Amino acid sequence: METRYYFIFAAVFVVLQLFLYIFNRTLGWLYGAFLPQQGRYAFAILSYLLANGIILLTVLRVSPSLFRVTPYILVILLYSAFISLAFGIIWWLGKSYFQSPRLLAWAYPVAMFGLISVSVYNAYTPKIVHYQITLDKPLKPLRIGLASDFHLGTLFGAKQMDQLAAIFDQQKVDLILLPGDIMDDNVDAYLSQQMQPSLAKLKAPLGVYATLGNHDFFGDQQRIAEQIKQAGIKVLWDQTETIHQEFVIVGRNDDLVKDRPSTAQLLQSVDTSLPIFVLDHRPSEIEQISQLPVDLLVAGHTHNGQIFPANLITKLTYRLAYGHEKIGHGHFIVTSGYGFWGIPMRLGSQSEVVIIDVKGKE
Repeated sequence: METRYYFIFAAVFVVLQLFLYIFNRTLGWLYGAFLPQQGRYAFAILSYLLANGIILLTVLRVSPSLFRVTPYILVILLYSAFISLAFGIIWWLGKSYFQSPRLLAWAYPVAMFGLISVSVYNAYTPKIVHYQITLDKPLKPLRIGLASDFHLGTLFGAKQMDQLAAIFDQQKVDLILLPGDIMDDNVDAYLSQQMQPSLAKLKAPLGVYATLGNHDFFGDQQRIAEQIKQAGIKVLWDQTETIHQEFVIVGRNDDLVKDRPSTAQLLQSVDTSLPIFVLDHRPSEIEQISQLPVDLLVAGHTHNGQIFPANLITKLTYRLAYGHEKIGHGHFIVTSGYGFWGIPMRLGSQSEVVIIDVKGKE
């Protein structure tokens, strides 16, 4: 296991203890009058053992399937910490009016239900984000549809692909770009739930192009690529495609592939006087690519943090973690993704479909 994962695990472990402490202190404060002291202690010990046990069993690979449970635990405890902070401020500001926290005790589950409901809504209700960019090279007006990070699996599938196809049709896109994480680690759920007809609905006059993301490269990449191809989508494995001698699409493998060629190497075989559009799942090489004759790079991966405050971490990690920025003569767009990873929740971010109206130099 890479060294960085040990640091990540250590950070998660420390944060988990903090969240558990806040959770149990809050329950003791709000509901202490309803539970005997021994019952509160027993519940606190049980919560510590259960949460830490699940994480340890996952990390030690004793029960890898519990990996899917861990995000739920962390998010519920995070939301509990948010509510505890808010209620603590309310109590402090209104302590001269409160005789007991009884009202807050009733409001606690309501607040938790509200946060979870908003999060699920954000995960399954996409917004449409429009960008207008002008290139420094000649090109007739072009409308690009961009979506990434579907993570097609048990929680996100055919219904969402039908909706995405309808959005692209309604927006009348000329070209569709899908920069990675099409599947959620493998094609098992994709095949068992027969999602191919829905994925195949993604169509555009100039074609649909995809690259593979890190979750597509977790060992099942060949089957994933084959299923995507069978849906009529062109998968670019560190390849380039020139479209009608009008522009070039460059598709890069995710940087999990350590020996992948650089963007500069891929550009050696194409006419760089044409507009160059690059699909790169992670926005990890934006500064290097901004020095090349690349006119548009589209990426995903970050999910815009998915759950606040993770978006603050992604902003510190990447030159551009979300949105659009022109750097040099090129435009760089990072989408928050159409799907989600792990849990069907988003807070501080929302599922999105990006429409890019591209105009060339006159």
